[in-house]
Amino acid sequence: MAVKMRLARHGAKKRPYYHIVVADARAPRDGRYIERVGSYNPMVPKDHAERLVIKEDRVKHWLSTGAQPTERVARFLGNLGVMPKFDYRESPKRSTPKAKAQERVKEKEDQKVQREEEAKAAAEEAKVASVAAAEAAKAAAEAPEASAEEAAPAAEETPVKEAPTEDAKSE
Repeated sequence: MAVKMRLARHGAKKRPYYHIVVADARAPRDGRYIERVGSYNPMVPKDHAERLVIKEDRVKHWLSTGAQPTERVARFLGNLGVMPKFDYRESPKRSTPKAKAQERVKEKEDQKVQREEEAKAAAEEAKVASVAAAEAAKAAAEAPEASAEEAAPAAEETPVKEAPTEDAKSE
């Protein structure tokens, strides 16, 4: 006979209260059980003493005789240190995305990384350009007389073209 350690629901509507029972695996959830080994009241705060009450000696006895705890009961027992902590997966393997969906996700990640690299490169270029402009402005500020003298001959050398008159346009 397969024996399970599980929760049996009691309490009023929307006010659950559970007994931790040892029962035949074929028996209904709230039906016949072999022994009651504890209780669980989810309505009280987590640090309250009456939230989880377990008869440890009876639980150890039933575990030694081969009773299998359900996931929830195993988690309770693991937290109390009666048995090793129950390791469970948050999502089953069959709910993971299939191959095509994983490829699409990988492509999106690659595109995002590429865009970030391009943004960093553009930021670096802008930084280099701003540093060069700042150095040029600093150099111009240090030698204002020399730049004024250089600017005057440059202005004289460039020929100024006169705007065409209206008579020249009509021809």
